[in-house]
Amino acid sequence: MGRAISQALAQSGWAVVVHHRRSPQEAQTLVDSLQKQGHVAEALALDLDALCPDALDAQFRDIEARLGPVRLLVNNASRFEFDSAASAHSQGLEAHMRSNLMGPVLCTQALYRHCQRASPPAQGHSVGVVVNLLDQKLANPNPDFFSYTLSKAALQEATHLMARAFAPTLRVVGVSPGISLPSADQTPSEFERAHRLTPLGQSSTPEEVADAVVWLAGARAVTGTTLLVDGGQHLVPSDRDVMFLSR
Repeated sequence: MGRAISQALAQSGWAVVVHHRRSPQEAQTLVDSLQKQGHVAEALALDLDALCPDALDAQFRDIEARLGPVRLLVNNASRFEFDSAASAHSQGLEAHMRSNLMGPVLCTQALYRHCQRASPPAQGHSVGVVVNLLDQKLANPNPDFFSYTLSKAALQEATHLMARAFAPTLRVVGVSPGISLPSADQTPSEFERAHRLTPLGQSSTPEEVADAVVWLAGARAVTGTTLLVDGGQHLVPSDRDVMFLSR
């Protein structure tokens, strides 16, 4: 997903910083590919679980010094591990909240501080924009992946609240994909069957989600809302996660 979003943003003229935690080779391979296509791209290693505001502010200043003002943040990194309401435990809940809620919130705060130092926005225009990757299951909930779902629900509410609190400096929006990549231990054939279980006959691809991110990055009148990109998957109520329905 991150690769598709980075590629689409680069093709739209954005300079891209590819953040990674434990995958430097994959990140650098993506950066090398973007650079060979003539795009501006760099890789950045950060452990979002261990960051403080001062460290984030320093990173934003460093990026600005090398690539220019930072005006777009895509919070795509996510923890996705199975548990249920009965099996959820404190460590799993905390790990999901740190990755899926705390990291995006702290990074959004940092972009807000960074953009506040820029010229005031013209009337009707924001300085920066944040896109949070959410999940269609928030509009069509089921109790599978319990800790993950709670953390994404919290991020969706944070999207609404930060859009109010940080306007007009920032727009804050969400994108909710459907099943776009194999989940957990899903086999290729199970993924293909699950991907077709939507009103449109297919769910979202990473490229379609990336297109939505690019559109929202330039949609100056949109803030505090979430765009569902899922082939209508959220319209099909289910008591279980879609990956189990295809088995």
